[in-house]
Amino acid sequence: MSGAALGLEIVFVFFLALFLLHRYGDFKKQHRLVIIATLLAWYLCFLIVFILPLDVSTTIYNRCKLAVNSSPAESNGSYVTLAPSKQKCFKPWSYIPNGIMPIFWRVVYWTSQFLTWILLPFMQSYARSGGFSITGKIKTALIENAIYYGTYLLIFGAFLIYVAVNPNFHLQWNQLQTIGIAAANTWGLFLLVLLLGYGLVEIPRSHWNGAKRGYLLMKTYFKAAKLMTEKADAEENLEDIMEEVRKVSESIKYNHPLRKCVDTILKKCPTEYQERMGRNMDDYEDFDERQNSYPSEKSLVKLHKQVIYSVQRHRRTQVQWQILLEQAFYLEDVAKNETSATRQFVHTFHSQEPENKIIRYFYTPTVEWYWECLLRPWFYRVLAVVLATFSVIVVWSECTFFSTKPVLSLFAVFIQLAEKTYNYIYIEMACFLTIFFLSICVYSTVFRIRVFNYYYLASHHQTDAYSLLFSGMLFCRLTPPLCLNFLGLTHMDATISHKNTQPTAYTSIMGSMRVLSFIADGFYIYYPMLVVILCIATYFSLGTRCLNLLGFQQFMGDSEMTSDLIDEGKELIRREKRKRQRQEEGENRRREWKERYGNRDDSTRNRVVHTDQKESSFSDTNTNRSLSKYTRSNGRTERDRIELLQDAEPLDFNADSINDDPLEADSGRYQPGGRYLSMSRSKIFDDV
Repeated sequence: MSGAALGLEIVFVFFLALFLLHRYGDFKKQHRLVIIATLLAWYLCFLIVFILPLDVSTTIYNRCKLAVNSSPAESNGSYVTLAPSKQKCFKPWSYIPNGIMPIFWRVVYWTSQFLTWILLPFMQSYARSGGFSITGKIKTALIENAIYYGTYLLIFGAFLIYVAVNPNFHLQWNQLQTIGIAAANTWGLFLLVLLLGYGLVEIPRSHWNGAKRGYLLMKTYFKAAKLMTEKADAEENLEDIMEEVRKVSESIKYNHPLRKCVDTILKKCPTEYQERMGRNMDDYEDFDERQNSYPSEKSLVKLHKQVIYSVQRHRRTQVQWQILLEQAFYLEDVAKNETSATRQFVHTFHSQEPENKIIRYFYTPTVEWYWECLLRPWFYRVLAVVLATFSVIVVWSECTFFSTKPVLSLFAVFIQLAEKTYNYIYIEMACFLTIFFLSICVYSTVFRIRVFNYYYLASHHQTDAYSLLFSGMLFCRLTPPLCLNFLGLTHMDATISHKNTQPTAYTSIMGSMRVLSFIADGFYIYYPMLVVILCIATYFSLGTRCLNLLGFQQFMGDSEMTSDLIDEGKELIRREKRKRQRQEEGENRRREWKERYGNRDDSTRNRVVHTDQKESSFSDTNTNRSLSKYTRSNGRTERDRIELLQDAEPLDFNADSINDDPLEADSGRYQPGGRYLSMSRSKIFDDV
């Protein structure tokens, strides 16, 4: 099993990152480089979280071997080993051979840092650029990131000059590297505590409120009112942008030098707008430079950027509106079925997605009723209590992890108890649950926050390229300090435990923070205590109240604005519900009419053929008269069926006026839709 666990987790984490990226990104429409860069950033960050418990168990086993093979006072190199243990050291099932983990961490860490500080910011500007060529987009990205990169170079250059001038500093390359790592981790820890303080309170509270059906339904109504406003704003913005595109398309003709740029813009527009603009285009008209003032290439680049943004926003709001409608209908169905005497879950509308037969076989309406109406609320309450317990343990450990005698951090107590018995399964499970819970609190906040319309992770493939790349930057900056904070909570970091023992491979890559004592002994220890203040502020919803005062409507139960938006959302949901009910009733009537009169059409055709064979000995006049009789009847039936199913014929359409003789086709003028504008008066009394 040597290295097998590492290989399995590498494969598993790759598919996990791919699944999440597929949920939020769009592989078909977004650029491949954006997908690859975001996938690599997410993959490396998730790898650190999943592989770190294996590093901890391997380090504990190596410490055990050193303790067995050394005397009580013997020092092995730079590490002081413990007293020899009487118990034999058992190799963990997930043991990783020496030399693999340092190389692995070095590749993962420095690749993620290259992504977050150099490549991803450049790709963000490249993705948002409205340039029409690769060179133009690269130029725009370099200009936008000049201040960003210049600031880092200025700070780094000033620091190098200070070190070179001051004779008291004699820094080597590894110490300079450690200073760079410490600077990056300090920036990440500053943001980490903010996100962690929000997630530790909001995640348990959201699961507790998830058991309240009335609360969820009111919040859904509130979201519907806000989303409808955003949806209307997106539609209005798209209309304005498309009007500008139409004017530009009409002014720049087919032989203009900038026509290729206009065609590129038109390809980014929705299909209905492309067809509308194509009908109004006159490609045979040449342009005249002296007659009209044409837009410049710079203005077309700006217009291209606006088109990309407006189309993405419009598509996202449309999809989110449909998802919110399904959620509202589902919550209303749950509220209705709670009082059902039959204890079978009944849906108002059938699911638009194809149902899985295997799932429907086991997940029957009775099982669905028991789960949705009885078991699910209690499950959410129990889960909320468990998550709240974890949050309390994290807050306590963050405030006391610097104490080594006695050990007050509960996570450190758990790991040290398991270390005495060398229970590696327990050690890995405890480490994984701890770091996984911390990651969920931080990462879920990254997925929830929204910075106006510039950064927003929307599910169902509705996240734009800029937000995907920005999330990759945040993950790469937050994960290394998160893992260092976890090692500090468990006292696996020698900087916190103050023991000269063998460090983990991850800590050895980070370097010794003793180079900057004010960071190692000050900022890293006391700054995480601010998580207590942030948790209290989140519990009393101080951030929500401040945003509400600034004019950003937030869901608050004691606000009049919230009540008005709930009533507005309820009316919107009721209107959409009636609309969908009418659509389903219309479809049912059309289906019944088709089933009923489809057979009658067949019988009519058979009757016409039978009559033709039976009366073949009649004169030509009688035969034509009889045949015309049945033809008119069949025409009326066909007309009724088409009018009901397709609504293609007008109300004044008359099938009797159809003339089967092609020689007499000029007796009237026919327009699309089945309407005759003028009929020949000589044929009025033919059927009398």
